[in-house]
Amino acid sequence: MFSFTVAAIVFGVVFLAELPDKTALAGLVLGARFRASYVFAGVAAAFAVHVALAVAAGSVLTLLPARLLAAVTGLLFLGGATLLLLKKDDGEEHVREPADQSFWKVAGSGFTLIMVAEFGDLTQIMTANLAARYEDPVAVGVGAALALWSVAALGILGGRALMRRVPLRLITRIAAAVMATLGLWSLYEAIA
Repeated sequence: MFSFTVAAIVFGVVFLAELPDKTALAGLVLGARFRASYVFAGVAAAFAVHVALAVAAGSVLTLLPARLLAAVTGLLFLGGATLLLLKKDDGEEHVREPADQSFWKVAGSGFTLIMVAEFGDLTQIMTANLAARYEDPVAVGVGAALALWSVAALGILGGRALMRRVPLRLITRIAAAVMATLGLWSLYEAIA
């Protein structure tokens, strides 16, 4: 049965973790140069593929014994929190512009950029962990996809305005704190 609570938790965690990512800036760059709806279509399709892969991987993790699964997900969450805190901001992503600005060329550029940049990314690993933790693949998939699509839309339509009002460092620290809390809770469950 679909859990709105699980979807909301996943949305919040993935949204905060993806917001300071370079792909939001890449979406901003593409959105500034090309028709926003074309860019979003390609980016959204790539994120959907990534979420499906992550949920499938997380479902495989559920085959582990409960305590081992809790320990593994706890350590992965703590590792993700550490990576967020240690991550350096490289500035804007460089994106090669397609000469042809048709739907398929622009959407294809957005799709390719996200497929390559996000493969094995922190949010994909986090989504797999959440799928293993909650054992509700549909709710986790919906929450993660909506979060990634929301960040992409923000990046495409006006990420710079948000970044002027909310410091990137604060967003990163909040995401790291949420992940650390989930990690510690999972480790507690593994021990208790």
